[in-house]
Amino acid sequence: MVLCMIATDRPRVGLALGSGSARGWAHIGVIRALEKAGIRPDIVCGTSIGALVGAAYAAGELDRLERRVLELRIGDVLGFLDVGLGSGVLKGDRLMEFARRHFTDRSIEELAVPFTAVATSLRTGAEVWLRRGSTFEAVRASIALPGLFVPARWEGSLLVDGGLVNPVPVSVARAMGAEIVIAVDLGSDILGRRFRAAAESEAPAGAISKWMRKLQENLSGIAHGKSPDEPVMPSMFDVLATCMDIVQVRIARSRMAGEPPEVVVAPRVAHLRLLDFHRAKEAIEEGYRAVERVAQNLAVLNDHAS
Repeated sequence: MVLCMIATDRPRVGLALGSGSARGWAHIGVIRALEKAGIRPDIVCGTSIGALVGAAYAAGELDRLERRVLELRIGDVLGFLDVGLGSGVLKGDRLMEFARRHFTDRSIEELAVPFTAVATSLRTGAEVWLRRGSTFEAVRASIALPGLFVPARWEGSLLVDGGLVNPVPVSVARAMGAEIVIAVDLGSDILGRRFRAAAESEAPAGAISKWMRKLQENLSGIAHGKSPDEPVMPSMFDVLATCMDIVQVRIARSRMAGEPPEVVVAPRVAHLRLLDFHRAKEAIEEGYRAVERVAQNLAVLNDHAS
C-alpha cells in the first residue's frame, strides 16, 4: 500500500475514532497504517476508547500508550476493577491513577493536534463536545460506560459515555473543520457474533467474562434449582455489553448514513470482549489490516490533494 500526501495546500483531514471498549486498541493500528501511508490527520476526535487513543495521538504520546497497552496482562486489567456500590460497578479511580502515573495531563487547548472528546449528558441526553480543560478528565467522561463506570463530573454536569449519542463522531470532525473524514467503526461486525464467538473460543482471553458467567451460573442454580445439563445462559455482564453494542451500532449506522465520511475503516474485532484490554496486540494488528483493506478508498485523499 503506497499512498502519499505531499501537497501543502491539501484539504484538512479529520480522523473520527469510534467507541468499542477494548476493541479500541485497533485504533492504534489504524493510525500506524495511516502514518505509513503518509496520511497524518490534522484533526482528531473520539468517542469512549476512541477519545483515549485520539487524545494520546493528539498529545504526541501514542508511542508511549502503545508500549503500555502491549504490556497489559489479565492481572493488570483486574487491578483496574475498583468495584463500588454507587452509580456504576467501577469507580474508575484506579484507571485514572494508572493514566496519571504513565502519561502527562495537558489541557486540550495545548495539544499539538486539535482534539475533541464526545460524551453524553446524563441529565438531558444531549451530546457534549469536550474541547477545553483537562485531557484526562475529558477522556474519563467520554469512557464512562453506563452501569460499568461511575458518571464523570464536568463543569457541574454529570457525563457518561459518548457512544450513547455519537459512536463514530464524523459530525464532530466536520464541525472542527475537516474537509475529508476518515471514520473508524469498531462495531461493523459485532452484531450476531459475540455469543457465537464466545461459544467457539476456549482461549484464556475471556477469563474475566468467564469468571462473571460462572458466578451467575452458581447463583442461578441455587435460586432456581437449575440442572447442570441445561444450556448456559449468557451472563448479566454479556447481556449488558451486547445491549450497549446493539444501541451503538444502530446509532452509528443511522448517523453515518446521514453524515457519510469519505472513508470508513472497519476493523474486524467482534471476537474481543468489553474488558479484553490485555489483547492489545491482536487488536492493533487488525487495525493495521483494516486500513490495508481500504487502500483503494484512501486514494480519494490524493485525488482531493492534487
